[in-house]
Amino acid sequence: AAPALQKHHQTYAHEPAMTIAHTTYTAKIVTNCGTIVVSLDGRHAPHTVNSFAFLAGKGYFSDTPCHRLTTEGIYVLQCGDPTGTGSGGPGYTIPDENLKGATYPAGTVAMANTGQPHTGGSQFFLVYANTQLPPQYTPFGTITSGLAVLKRIAAAGSDDSNGPGDGHPTQPVVIESFTVTKG
Repeated sequence: AAPALQKHHQTYAHEPAMTIAHTTYTAKIVTNCGTIVVSLDGRHAPHTVNSFAFLAGKGYFSDTPCHRLTTEGIYVLQCGDPTGTGSGGPGYTIPDENLKGATYPAGTVAMANTGQPHTGGSQFFLVYANTQLPPQYTPFGTITSGLAVLKRIAAAGSDDSNGPGDGHPTQPVVIESFTVTKG
């Protein structure tokens, strides 16, 4: 298992108050494997983007592992769990958004959930190749640079700890910093 690097796990009782404008934001995700830049859709996923802006501002994602890489069936790298176990979160959930007609082409950034509606927290996934999923995962961003970083991580494969083509990335991936800015 990937080590949880964060010294303390932050949790909050409630979804943060809405502080963002319904506009575009930019997330800069600096990892040990390279930088990924994401355009965040505050117009169609305001609760999700607001939550990410809040958590990023608290340093929630800093020094956290990306704990799951799937290379068969779906093509995603999952991150956002400070515990590195796949079960951690911020202590609150946010509503599903932007699901009508949702698709997951390469470059999509979407919320992970428990399989039940409105269970997104802090875990998200980065789609590195066109992926067929039901419209149950809030798409809230598009990768504008760094897709090659994801493809290199995916090419190294996973340890298959969750089954063939699904497990921890063979190339450990750690988010060193995660910032959200307007525009």
